[in-house]
Amino acid sequence: MASQTLTIRRPDDWHVHLRDGEMLRRVARYTARQFCRAIVMPNLVPPVTSVDAAAAYRDRIREAAGEGFEPLMTCYLTDEADPAEIARGFEERIWIAAKLYPAGATTNSASGVTEIKRIYPALERMQSIGMVLCVHGEVTDPEIDVFDREAVFIDRVLSGVVHDFPDLKVVFEHITTSEAAQFVQGAGDNIAATVTPQHLIINRNAIFAGGLRPHAYCLPVAKREKHRLAVRAAATSGSPKFFLGTDSAPHSREAKESACGCAGIFNAPFALESYAQVFEEEDALDRFEGFASEHGARFYGLPLNAGTTTLERNQVIVPDEMEGLVPFHAGETLRWRIAG
Repeated sequence: MASQTLTIRRPDDWHVHLRDGEMLRRVARYTARQFCRAIVMPNLVPPVTSVDAAAAYRDRIREAAGEGFEPLMTCYLTDEADPAEIARGFEERIWIAAKLYPAGATTNSASGVTEIKRIYPALERMQSIGMVLCVHGEVTDPEIDVFDREAVFIDRVLSGVVHDFPDLKVVFEHITTSEAAQFVQGAGDNIAATVTPQHLIINRNAIFAGGLRPHAYCLPVAKREKHRLAVRAAATSGSPKFFLGTDSAPHSREAKESACGCAGIFNAPFALESYAQVFEEEDALDRFEGFASEHGARFYGLPLNAGTTTLERNQVIVPDEMEGLVPFHAGETLRWRIAG
């Protein structure tokens, strides 16, 4: 008989959006309940480009999330990224990484990088000090099909960066394609990837099931079934190159269900339960702790967390709405829940 509980070292989320202001106060506790630490994305308005802004944002997150949770901050890279400011933030332990958003690729990315060579001085400094580059891996060329933008990014941008900066640590965020999984698997130990629960569970059909489904829309968009299976195989393989990053991206129901609905899936409330179900289906529960609690910390050179989290086989019905947001799996029944 299968075990009725699963106890793992306390996990971390290596990619999350917590927003700011009222939205931050609504959603931070869900991430803090599930995770010990989380890498927080800097795509606010205005973006977090200075050390002082990052430190102030970290204080606001700590206040909203409560004790026992540590936000790990990132620098938003722009064409004018200052290598000295980036290094100062890293040395003062304000920033753990810098985030590359191609301009126009996703929510609040208008200030992002327009041409990769513009940030080469920043990447050179990051390589020299051992600072991680987190990458939203999509081109924004309107002539490229939205479902091909990740694969084209590998060819046009990421391959060149990896070649030109062979010692730079890079995390290919929220991978969605077989090409991305293969690229990471074939690269050196300094290249890794985060994987979201939604890209393990849904393919692009979910966006159009019986009509337009805005709560299944995120960027990068879910791809064909063959890509979902490839990403799923990589995530559950036990490889230390792949680790948990929810990319939980909250928007109000009104913002999602508008004429031009926002991209993003709010998965924070039941992220661990969602991932655990995938690993169980792949007969890989013995690899779940590595994916959720170990691989990311080791890649970033951080200590593993003390303490444990226990999940139990116990059905949980995901609410249709939480805090004015529609969560991932809304109305569905999951087979695992966090004990206690």
